[in-house]
Amino acid sequence: MNILFHHRTRGRGAEGVHIRGVVKGLRELGHSVAILSLPGADPEDEELAVPKTIEVTHSLPDEKSKPQKGFLSKLAGLTTHLPEFVFEWVELFFNVISYFRLRREVKDHNIDCIYERYSLFLFASVWWAKRNNVPIVLEINDSCLVHRVRHLTFKGLARKIEEWIFSNATGLVFISSHFQRVAAKAYPNISPSVVSPNAADLDKFIIDREAGIALREQLNIHDKVVVGYVGAFVHWHGIDWFVDMIVEQLKSHPKLVLLLVGDGVCFEPIKKRIQEADVESQIILPGRVEHAQIPAYLSAMDFGILPDSNDYGSPMKLFEFMAMEKGMVAPDFSPIAEVVKHNETSWLFPANNRKACVDLTLSLVEQQAQQRQVGLNARSYIEKERQWRHNAEQIINLFNLKV
Repeated sequence: MNILFHHRTRGRGAEGVHIRGVVKGLRELGHSVAILSLPGADPEDEELAVPKTIEVTHSLPDEKSKPQKGFLSKLAGLTTHLPEFVFEWVELFFNVISYFRLRREVKDHNIDCIYERYSLFLFASVWWAKRNNVPIVLEINDSCLVHRVRHLTFKGLARKIEEWIFSNATGLVFISSHFQRVAAKAYPNISPSVVSPNAADLDKFIIDREAGIALREQLNIHDKVVVGYVGAFVHWHGIDWFVDMIVEQLKSHPKLVLLLVGDGVCFEPIKKRIQEADVESQIILPGRVEHAQIPAYLSAMDFGILPDSNDYGSPMKLFEFMAMEKGMVAPDFSPIAEVVKHNETSWLFPANNRKACVDLTLSLVEQQAQQRQVGLNARSYIEKERQWRHNAEQIINLFNLKV
């Protein structure tokens, strides 16, 4: 089939990884895939493939994405400076633009079906596809039904539009069972749906033991147990409170080293807390590193830490760590618990129980055989069930309901 992947995101960070992964999975199944992005937001552009570590609140690309010209680029640049209620009007206006762009793209590429990453207020694609009898499947990563970083001004309108979209698409792909249940309860007539958590690209996350050993030697942690984190230093990931709670216990666990890779609003407060506790030798902050170096850093770690998440999302870093033979200490929110087997492919602690998170991390320091075995199990799970082609197979099954 000729499939069009339509999205209205910045095409970077975790969302870019997800888009590229799904596209690759569909192509591996023998389908032709074209991507319809906003200018400067093409996730296949290598210049944009390096993840940013600071998450953003608006889903349209900003003016810093790439030097651009034209109306869409100027509109995208303005969105970062607009009050929320004006931004939502821009999102509604985008339906006009989306209608003409989508219609042209379908004609130019002889498209058989559309796969779209759902965005709030974006109804034109489903409306056009329904009128023209083109199957359209939506990937649901966001909703007005769940807690969001970005506050909604026109929540009632967003909910009405969302219910119509969810009920008129050919099919829906939710990233967790909890998300699927919340939507089905709120919108009783939603379209057929599947649950498809995130996955990992094994071609990108290649275990490099030699690079890992070399990095450990360079950082002078070759004989330590290295617990790692890679991602944004933001409050909702919990890395700030994790460091704050564990620093006082590090000196009684001299074998333990935390290797925390990334940057963000919490970076400087975390750095200050480490200095105050005099544990710079046990908490290493490389800052933001090049995307190509991430596998080496992951290879240098013994296991990972995911201090916090939410009850509907599917954390990308969980699958990437497991792909690198690294288990993770993670909260037992239902989207994580449904893909992780405790003590087998990672380790779970009660969500929102910060003390349990720290205690579990410390308890694993001396269990190096278990660290290795859980890592091997995690990699095996990714190989068998959570590569992007598995997600693509679910998508094609939804299209086949209509095709």
